[in-house]
Amino acid sequence: MKRFAATTALALLGAALSLHAQSEGGIDGAKKFTLHGSIQSDVLTAVSQDNKIGTGEYDDKFMTNTYAELNLLNKYFQAGARLEYLDHPLPGFENDFKGWGVPNFYVKGNYKWAELTLGDFYDQFGSGLIFRTYEERSLGIDNSLRGARLALKPVKGVNIKLLGGQQRYYWHHRNLDNCSPWTWGGDLELNVDQWVKKMDENNTRLTLGFSGVSNHKGNTESTIIKNGYSESDPTIMQGYSLNLPKDVAAFDVRANLQKGNYNFLAEYAWKSQDPSSSNDYIYKRGKTLMLSGSYSKRGMSVLLQAKRSEDMAFRSRATANKETSACYINHLPAFSMQHTYALASLYPYATQMTPGEWAFQGELAYNFKRRTALGGKYGTNIKVNFSHIRGLGYDKSATTETTSTVFDPKAETETVNYPFFKMNDGVYYQDVNVQIDKKVSKQLKLNFMYAYQRYNQKVVEGEGPIINSHIFVAEGKYQFSPKITLRGEAQYLHTKQDQKDWWFGLLELSVLPNFMFTISDQFNAHVPMHTADGQIDPSAGTNKVHYITGSVTFTQGSHRLQVGYGKTRAGYNCSGGVCRYVPASKGLQASYTFNF
Repeated sequence: MKRFAATTALALLGAALSLHAQSEGGIDGAKKFTLHGSIQSDVLTAVSQDNKIGTGEYDDKFMTNTYAELNLLNKYFQAGARLEYLDHPLPGFENDFKGWGVPNFYVKGNYKWAELTLGDFYDQFGSGLIFRTYEERSLGIDNSLRGARLALKPVKGVNIKLLGGQQRYYWHHRNLDNCSPWTWGGDLELNVDQWVKKMDENNTRLTLGFSGVSNHKGNTESTIIKNGYSESDPTIMQGYSLNLPKDVAAFDVRANLQKGNYNFLAEYAWKSQDPSSSNDYIYKRGKTLMLSGSYSKRGMSVLLQAKRSEDMAFRSRATANKETSACYINHLPAFSMQHTYALASLYPYATQMTPGEWAFQGELAYNFKRRTALGGKYGTNIKVNFSHIRGLGYDKSATTETTSTVFDPKAETETVNYPFFKMNDGVYYQDVNVQIDKKVSKQLKLNFMYAYQRYNQKVVEGEGPIINSHIFVAEGKYQFSPKITLRGEAQYLHTKQDQKDWWFGLLELSVLPNFMFTISDQFNAHVPMHTADGQIDPSAGTNKVHYITGSVTFTQGSHRLQVGYGKTRAGYNCSGGVCRYVPASKGLQASYTFNF
């Protein structure tokens, strides 16, 4: 199968490159089509084990995540395929991630108000509360559906989506031990303003959405044995047979109102009983309420958001490892600032789908105009962001016990009641971020940031204290000429917990149009020593470590090649509230991308 996939992919690549060359030469037969494609290859060559940072022993000296993608389209037709070579993946990916082949291919046709896709596809209903399929390569996420998707616009202001398929589980779609069950869904979106003339004339937009999703597990995971303590003797373990529901349904309703500079969104999602490894196999109904309001005009914007989610881990495989991101049908938006600075993202927050969370976020951005006291000659931008996330409060008196050894989803009551407005005393995550962007002269631009973070390491990572940190960032960019720019960063993180204080420095020289030279150093004086297998060695104490990295980037047209050498600390890589643990590494790093 892999040989066939590779042969097919290479044939497609050869044909595509030939077609691309023909199109460039102006052959008439190719003018009806447009060819797009990309190659992405990230490589790590490990040179040595380093017990100071905890690399452990490398199974492979050469590791790579490589993707090659082709898309051919014209006005009415589109087709594409993606070759993935992950047989020796970069550190931090589970064993099931390994493999190679063509896991993604599709054909799409559209005519007037209808569009049909067959094969693998991605989509999202509303904010993704009950359905979102997407790809995030840095996290190893690809939860596409393989099946059919029909999008319709039958009348003005009406958008309909109908879809069904089997979810990808690493290299499988039809393996009954994995995410083989079918997922069906539909979404209806109504643009009310297109029917009401006065709304359009008054710059008012109103969109109503209704979604439904069903995951049919069938008999693949109908029964599972769960261990628990006997009620008659709390010291004795006994097995409980769980009768899992064959179908799990979820529904979503939403309304988005835009009036001038104002925007309001309200969205509510509900999910039927869905016992799984994510919620420790309890029979609870999931629910999420999300509210968002914003105001924006030239030079100023305000954002306020609130979200309450409860048991909303919606997965196509009940027994999927809770530590992995595989098999998720939905996605809950993150309500914390997504940082790009190294030390500000040292303790990133991961959305807690189970048992749930209360999350609040606010942001104010203001631009002080040019030639004012605070704006100066070129103006000053200030942004303040705040987030506060904590657990759900529960009513202990509502806890239900049972003496039965067989749990039936139709009969079992919810084990814990979470009153809607009740919150847990413990804070999961909290931060305050202040950013100042200031252009000093035509050549010099400065950015400053202060952040306070309160990070509950036990909740997010499973163990550890509450970490309070203060982060200071200064960034400067100086343009020597239209082709030469120097950028520098200085960062400092202060905390009394975990590994204490961190320092970070970076220099980046850009020489247009082809080169960029970068060197950085991240320093900590309390990095624990590790054993040969990468585990912390408490008896060996700590050491001072410089995580020095240098790289050269070359860009030529659609080609980009980056080559570097250095150390990378262990930590969490996050995107949109989804995180993956990445172990420490040391070696030669290379990244190549090509887009056409």
